[in-house]
Order: sequence, then structure tokens, then C-alpha cells
Amino acid sequence: MTVHPIDYRYGSEDMRRIWDEENKLQKLLDVEAALARAHAKLGNIPEESARVISERANTKWVRLERVKEIEAEIHHDIMAVVKALSEVCGEHGKYVHLGATSNDIIDTANALLIKESLEIVKSDLREIRSILKNLAMEHKYTVCIGRTHGQHAVPTTYGMKFAIWLDEIQRHLDRIDELEERILVGQMSGAVGTMASFGDKGPEIQRLVMEDLGLKPARISNQIIQRDVYAELMMVLALIASTLDKIALEVRNLQRTEILEISEPFGKRQVGSSTMPHKRNPIRSEKVSGLARVLYSNVIPALLNNPLWHERDLTNSSVERVILPESFVLLDEMLKSMKKVLSGLEFFPENIKRNLYMTNNLIMAEPLMLKLTEKGMGRQEAHELVRRLAMRAFRENRDLIAVARENEDVRKFLTEDDFESLKPENYIGMAPLIVDNVIAYITEKERKEGL
Repeated sequence: MTVHPIDYRYGSEDMRRIWDEENKLQKLLDVEAALARAHAKLGNIPEESARVISERANTKWVRLERVKEIEAEIHHDIMAVVKALSEVCGEHGKYVHLGATSNDIIDTANALLIKESLEIVKSDLREIRSILKNLAMEHKYTVCIGRTHGQHAVPTTYGMKFAIWLDEIQRHLDRIDELEERILVGQMSGAVGTMASFGDKGPEIQRLVMEDLGLKPARISNQIIQRDVYAELMMVLALIASTLDKIALEVRNLQRTEILEISEPFGKRQVGSSTMPHKRNPIRSEKVSGLARVLYSNVIPALLNNPLWHERDLTNSSVERVILPESFVLLDEMLKSMKKVLSGLEFFPENIKRNLYMTNNLIMAEPLMLKLTEKGMGRQEAHELVRRLAMRAFRENRDLIAVARENEDVRKFLTEDDFESLKPENYIGMAPLIVDNVIAYITEKERKEGL
């Protein structure tokens, strides 16, 4: 029986597999095996014991069902793993978990799970980056209306829209690189973090274990990796979700029937409504925006997990069992949905142009004002004059440039060529160059990544 939608509806098999019970158990066993190997290298236990423990520290030997059976009896999940592993190691089982405390195993295993998960997130972000880069190049000169406060402002380009998202996606990749330096750390420091259980070999045992597992050793811990690190992870995941939410929201708005400049892809046999056969709803984008709300909400418990009683308590544990897999699986679903939306984006050029000219050139008020200023009229005088002309054009439902042509004050400064130049397509400033600069920056990033 499944309850949570991440078990059957959301996320890829690859991401769900990372956080399923079998893989989580395997990561705990991997840490136990690495600890045994470190002890053997330092002469603390026989090499044969480390070999047997390493050989049998896998879910073929240590069955999940047996671990659960032991936990039901003793009510301690990590000790259940230790007992189950010890059972299958025979006489060598007496060396399992030597000197370690539960969170040495849990937190180090979590780092391994997070490492695998972030690889998938980074891969999806790079794919989205590539899609947006191509869209930005393709639509560098696709002029459209810019909107502020939900109102028509001045022209922009679809290349600008895509380049803004592209630049933001790159920042998330940079953030993950920086985050990994802090979160892909493990510990092997014993109760309250003093390493007393390992004697004077504690630092070397920790170094060997983390080197074995491909992690960095924590500089200091008090039985747990400090949860400010986990909180930072959750905030970065939520921040990525907010960008996907931002993109999805713009797609949803631009797909409104009365706007319809772009649309997310719609399958040939896709059904939009159970009662209205004509509907083409932006369901992927809506799902992205909806799931983002869950990721936002998971940041608060992550922050609350940082302050614990004294050296530690257990209030963080139950929370992390929920928010870590949930956030990664839901973000995985959001990323993959966004790839589908952006790679199949449909454009409606006639509507883009219609909306650009919808206000009868009211959007050319700023360039008209600046043209008057360029020709010698004072800026404030020009602003007030154009404001009055714009209000008149709006009331009379006429073209602003036509109304301006009739004004004697305007004609003192502007020629017919000036009026002819006042077209939305001519007022995109340095937009193509700005887009080119972003694309060049991303291309250099890709080159450094070897892509």
C-alpha cells in the first residue's frame, strides 16, 4: 500500500530509488564497512574481519526484513542495522560499529544520499540551461510587449525572458557547487563528537572513512553534523523551486486565452477537461507551481532542526525522514516537468504582434518623450506633454503617434522621419546584445564543465 504521491506519482525512478528503504539501508552498510576498513588499516581489527564485514555489508546479506524485525524488538533503527550486519558476519561481527555512534552512520549515509540526489538535480538543471540557451538565441529578436504591474510597459524580447531564466538557472548550478563543499561531509567522531571512543586514532579513522566514501570530514561535530548545513540545502532546493515556479507562472499567464502568446505542449490525445472538450490547460506548469509550495514549506522545519538541546536531541530525526526524500523527489518532478514544458513550448507570433500593438502605440510614450528631449525640449516638460497626449489617446481610443502628430508643440521639435521611427520594433534597446552576453557567459561555463 502506498500513501504519499512521491511513492507512485511524482519523481523519476532514479530519484525515488535513491531514497527507498533498500538504498538507504545500503548506504548505512557502506559507512559501517568503511569504518571496519579504516580500523583494519590502523591495526585496530584483523584485516580478515574488515574483509568479511565489507563483503557482507550489502542488502543481499543484510535483509531489510531482518532489520525491521530487530528494530520492532529493540526500538532502535541503527542498532538494528548493527545487529543484522553482525549476525551475517559470524565471529567477525564483534568488530561492527566499533567506536561509532548512531549519527556517525546516519549523517555520513545522508551525505551519500544527498550526493547522489544532487547529481540528478544538476543534470536536469544543465538540460534546462541548454534548452533556455537555445530559446534565447532563437528568439533574440522576437519583439513582444513587456509588462509591469500586469500592465503593458515598453517592448522587450522573448530572448530577454529566456536569458533571464537562463542566467538564474546558472546561479543555481553555482550555488550547488558551493553548497557541496559544506554539505558533502561525514563524521566519525563518536558520542558528543570528542572521538574519545577512538582514542588518539580518531582523526585518522575519520579521515580514512571519508576518503573511502568520497566525502569530506567534518571539522567539528557534537554527535551530529550541524543542521545549519541541512537548512542551507533545503533553502537552495526551495530557491531552485522558486525559479521553476517563476517560469511556470509566466507560461501560465502568457497562455491565458486573451493573451495566448505561448503555450506549453499539448498532446494529440490529451484531455483538458472532463466536461469542456475544448480546454488546453497548462497542467504541467500548474503542477510545478503547486509543488513549489511544498518545498517552500519544508524550509521552516529545516531551520527549526538547527537549534537542538545541548549536544543533540532527536527532534530533527523524524522531520528529516520526511523533508529530505520529499523535497528531492518533488523537485525532481518539477525539473522534469519543466524540461517538457520548455522543450515543447508553442509560440503564437500573430498574438505576440497583436498584443504588442493592442494599446494603439501608448507603449511608445517613453520613446516619444525621449525623442522630444533629444530634440531640445526639457525632460519634465516633455514628460507632462506626452502624459496629456497619452491620456487623450486612451480616452478617444486613438493611436498615440497620430495624436502626437496633431500637436503643435510636438511638431515644433519632431519631423515626419522622427514620427516614422517611433515603432515598437525599434525600441528594444540593447536587448539582443544583452542576450548575447548571457549566452557567451553560459557557453564559457559549459566549456569549463567539459560540455
